[in-house]
Amino acid sequence: MQGKTVSVKIPRKQDHYDIRIGVGTLHDCGGWIKRCTGSEPRRIAIISNRTVFGLYGEMVRKSVADAGLEASVHLMGDGEKYKSLLTLEKTLAFLSEHKLTRTDAIVALGGGVVGDLAGFAASVYLRGIPFLQIPTTLLSMIDSSVGGKTGVNTAFGKNLIGSFYQAAGVLIDVATLATLPSRELTAGFCESVKQGALSGYELFDQTKDFLSRTPQNPLTIRVNDSHEVSRKYLSGLVDLIASQISFKARIVEGDEHESAAKKGRKSRKILNFGHTFGHALEKVTSYKRFKHGEAVGHGIVFAATLANKLELLGQNEVKLLNDVVRLAGRLPALSGIAAGDIAEAFAYDKKQINESLQWILLRGIGKPVIVPDTNIPRSVVTETIREILHK
Repeated sequence: MQGKTVSVKIPRKQDHYDIRIGVGTLHDCGGWIKRCTGSEPRRIAIISNRTVFGLYGEMVRKSVADAGLEASVHLMGDGEKYKSLLTLEKTLAFLSEHKLTRTDAIVALGGGVVGDLAGFAASVYLRGIPFLQIPTTLLSMIDSSVGGKTGVNTAFGKNLIGSFYQAAGVLIDVATLATLPSRELTAGFCESVKQGALSGYELFDQTKDFLSRTPQNPLTIRVNDSHEVSRKYLSGLVDLIASQISFKARIVEGDEHESAAKKGRKSRKILNFGHTFGHALEKVTSYKRFKHGEAVGHGIVFAATLANKLELLGQNEVKLLNDVVRLAGRLPALSGIAAGDIAEAFAYDKKQINESLQWILLRGIGKPVIVPDTNIPRSVVTETIREILHK
């Protein structure tokens, strides 16, 4: 099966890095690391968690050893609550204890939590050492591994402490998705719906059609099986992931550091569509109840409903977005969450500019707009919160 490669340009460096997508690519990760770094690192630190490393760690170790590299392994906790300053400190101590130098490299093996934490550690250790990503969840493949955002969560908000630090390369093996629980796939597909809605009907329809024509989680079929459904699914998934990454790469290339001054559909801020409500859900439930993508799924529905109340988005498009989010999978219920707590959590959202929250809404599929919170009546926001929480 043919793989694909998407290049991400970094204008300020007049450089680029490649994202390689395929089936079985993990077997050559050692050679890939050497090709990406160019500087022939002597040591690499693999940062992962017990679950992911238990599945793929030995394969990665063998490939790294075959490439002549010395690897040390640091396993962090599994889950959003471990994306913290305490985990960052432990990771930096590990890098120091193993005497990594600026010509060595860090490899993140895992989902978005691992990638964000490892990337942040790479950006601050010795003021920056090479960093590579091997994402193993759908959400991290199409979103967090692309574009260089790294960071940790704190008591005062999600991802408010971090840095922009581009990877030297990203390696995606869609075969790793076969071991994911269905909720993780749903989380990734919700993010793909979000990006399709921002991009336009071509990517939106590709995402919708893919979700419509495939059985629920066919990745449970072994990837080396000759079953036609599995082969078609994997081929379609490689194509979809490549299209999703290409969209995000174009946004990142034009606004790498999410400029406060930049507005319109080419601003990186549009990628936060669905995230204001989603981040609030995560915060008020202490990051324990929702996968990030699941919270974004609810956030898409919220943002579409709010846009409709503001007469930006038609009812037919609101229904379309609701229907496609449902195709992504069942989302956890919103029962027991207080509207007041959600409203309070908005104040901690990272999309604050001049003390005003910036809402990312739609005028239509592929037509994102940035609307300052000061332009939206408080009563409309409150009404929308209550409506979504009691659906």
